[in-house]
Order: sequence, then C-alpha cells, then structure tokens
Amino acid sequence: LQALVRIDFVDAQRNVDDDEGSRSSRLSTAFATFYKKNLEQAEAAEAAHLVIDENNQKLTEHYEKHFRGLMTVIKSLGVPSVNDRDLKVVSSLSPDMALQGNTELLYIDSSREHELPEAYNGLGFKNLIYMAIQISHFHLQWMRTEKNRPLCQLIFIEEPEVHLHAQVQQTFITNIWKIIVNAAKDTGDENLVPQFLVTTHSSHILDAVDFVKVRHFQRCLLEGEDSCTVATLNASKVQSLREFEPEPVRINGKEINQEEALKFLKQYLKLTHCDLFFADAAILVEGTVEKLLLPKMIEKSTPKLFTKYLSILEVGGAYAHRFSGLLKFLKIPYLVITDLDSVEATGMHSVCRGDTPDALTSNVSLKAFFEVTSVKELHALKPEHKINADQNRFVVFQTCIQVADGDNQCQMIPRTIEEAFVFDNFGLLRGGQLNLGTIISENLDEAYQNVYERVKSSSFKKTNFALNALSSPEEWCTPTYIAEGLKWLETRLDSDSN
Repeated sequence: LQALVRIDFVDAQRNVDDDEGSRSSRLSTAFATFYKKNLEQAEAAEAAHLVIDENNQKLTEHYEKHFRGLMTVIKSLGVPSVNDRDLKVVSSLSPDMALQGNTELLYIDSSREHELPEAYNGLGFKNLIYMAIQISHFHLQWMRTEKNRPLCQLIFIEEPEVHLHAQVQQTFITNIWKIIVNAAKDTGDENLVPQFLVTTHSSHILDAVDFVKVRHFQRCLLEGEDSCTVATLNASKVQSLREFEPEPVRINGKEINQEEALKFLKQYLKLTHCDLFFADAAILVEGTVEKLLLPKMIEKSTPKLFTKYLSILEVGGAYAHRFSGLLKFLKIPYLVITDLDSVEATGMHSVCRGDTPDALTSNVSLKAFFEVTSVKELHALKPEHKINADQNRFVVFQTCIQVADGDNQCQMIPRTIEEAFVFDNFGLLRGGQLNLGTIISENLDEAYQNVYERVKSSSFKKTNFALNALSSPEEWCTPTYIAEGLKWLETRLDSDSN
C-alpha cells in the first residue's frame, strides 16, 4: 500500500512557539528542517558547500587568533605532552546545520529598515507559515522520489483554522491548492499534484469549498448497540454531500426541480457562512426579530440549550421547508419558528387579523409541511401533529392567546411574532413598559385592532421593537408558541444525550 499511496500529516498540535521546548517548534527550526531534507539537488548542494567552506576557513582563522591565549594556558598545564599533537579549534559548519541554531527568522519593515524578532508576531501568522513549510516539504519529497514513487499522495491537514481569523482561513484553503498546482508545473510535471483532506470545525473554510467535496461526520451507535444501555456514542457515520439529492418542492403551485432546489441551498450556505454542519440542532426562524430575541428567549425558557451547539438560520416563511431534505440527510433535529400570516380568503388575499372567519395562511412553509391552507385547519393541529414521523422536526406558529386586563378577557390570534409578543406581555403594554408607538384602547377588542394595525403599518420598525425589548429591564416572557418549540428541542436533545 505504501508503494501506491504516500500519506503525510499536518497535525493540529503544531505547537509553534518562540522556545525550543520539547513540545514547541520555532519557525527558524522549521525552515532549517525544510532546507536539510530538501537539499538533494547536486547543484544546490555544491553551491551551499562552497559558501560554507569559505566561511569555515574565515571562522577558523578567527578562532585561532582569539583562542591563542587559552591554548597557551592549556599547554602550560602539560596538555598536550611533548609527543602529542597540537590543539586547534576549527569551524565545522555544514549546509544542513547552517540554519539550525545559527539563524534567526526576522520580520522586516523594509520602508523603515526596522527588524523584529520571530517572537514579535502572532500565533496565527506563525501557524500559517508553518503549514506552508510542511505542505511544501511533503510535496517536494514526493515529487523528488526518483525510484518507485508512490502513484498518489494524500496530505491530511488537521484543523488549519487554529489561531487564524476568518479571512485568513478562507484565503488559505482557497490558495493552497493553486500554490501546489503551480509548484508541480514548475517541476515540469503538472500531474504530480497531491490530494488534500482537511478536517475542520470552521464554517468559513466550508464556505470556500465546493458543496460536493464536504464529508459530514455524525456520531452514532456501533452496530448492535442499544441506545438505552450505551451512554456514549463511540462511532461515526460519514455522509458525503455529493450523494445528497434534494426532493423537488412546490412553491405557490410551481414545482422547483431537484437542480434548482440544490442550487438554492448552495447559494444560501455560501451567503450565510452557515455553521449548520457542526450543530447539534438547528432553529429556522422567520426573520430578524426572531433571530435577535431568540438568545434571550432561550435564556428565559430553556437555559439548558445554551450547552448545545445550535445553528440559527434566518430563512423567512417561504423557504423553511426547502431545508427539510438537507437536515433530514444530515440527521440534524430542527425547530421551525414561523408566522401564521393570515390573509383573507377572497379577492387579492389581503392581510387580515388571525381571527377573521375563513382566513387562509400565506405562509408557504406551513402549507408545504401540513398540506393545509386555512387558519382554522392549522389551529386544529395538536402538538403531536406538528412533529414529523422521525421525531426530528417540530413546527410552531402563533395560536390563540387569552389576554386578560383586570376582569376583562379577550381571545386574540396573532399573525406575527410582534403581535404574539405584545399579547403574551399585555400587562407591560398597559403599564407603559412596552411601547408600540400608538394609543392602545382601554377596550380589549379595540386594543386588539390597535395592535394589529400598528404592527402591519409601514411606519412600524420591527428591528427597533426587538432591540427595545432586549434593552428593557422588565421581565417579559417568551411568546407561548416559541416556548413550546424550545422545550421540545430541549427534550429532543436530552434524549440524544441519554
């Protein structure tokens, strides 16, 4: 096997440091190692020896002059004796040891002619240089194997993102392949190009890689193990994104074919730097308000979720169902938080209150998930109907809220998160701690209409509303439908860990 494939590793534990400790490596040492192991070409070796020999001669003359006094002292002690040979200190530098311990790597500002030692640069910069040295070294060694060269070279790069900020991570993974290809061309054989296998937890690196080249590792039970008796998942299942084939979906009566569906997912993941592949679970939300408020809602309702790796995707009401196939393929449990989006049943399907008779929903995802179109049908769904067959998805949306104001009560059906937030925290609205920027009637029926009209008006700034809620010192509560979804997700992830 070794005669067919050469395998090299750039380990994550690179320990690039300024000390020569047993677990660290200075960059100057790395340069020396590269020089030593790649000094195989006759012309380069001969040139190096000429330079070193010349310096050895000069250093020997220098040593003879400065050690003359010490040699006189040694001789006066009877060493060497009359019949022994004289002592002489000579320089014995060799090309392969010239860098090792005798050189320093400097960072130079050429415009100011200012030099800084190796210790003055950051670990990320050193890590990047160190990886470049190792990769180049492995590649050169393979290319210069004249006899019985393995047919293929695999270079494993473990977690290249260590100490690198996002832009450098993307630059590295984008350019390292081009650099190696060019190096192969320079040798006259452009076919001598290795394959890279990169292990990473960086969404930025994934963003720079073709979708089909991603391999997703999912922890799982060993074959034959029982989840009731095993506390730790000791195996991994590898899923190739090359094999992922999304199912066609229908949007407003139009079928989106497999090719278009896959193109959409690729574009979304590319635009959002999505960390979906590293998540324990995903939460798909309608818009900016949900994404802003969700961390605080999790803190209030299900703080245990903070110990999990969650990916929050802002997908709108028209796209949540388009992620269903990918999340099922990756076996990632997910919660969908979306809006009721009630509209009139007739005419142009204008926006209407959630309690409007025969109201429909304009939410494409709700219609796709449940294959119903009316608000009445959606509200007839029981919690267990909102969970799919493999217990991997829960879809929540606004439902009826019983609002009390003193002795008066009114059943209100919000159509958006802003309405639901107000109705579930109506006491704060009455107390003035929550301000919608409009007069709220003392009559609950009229108050319902006031809130509805204000939220749907063009002058209502949803983001400002969310930020004001976050900055408020008042103890507001999470909207009921969102709390229900978060508690399901918490329970679902607990069952995985057990």
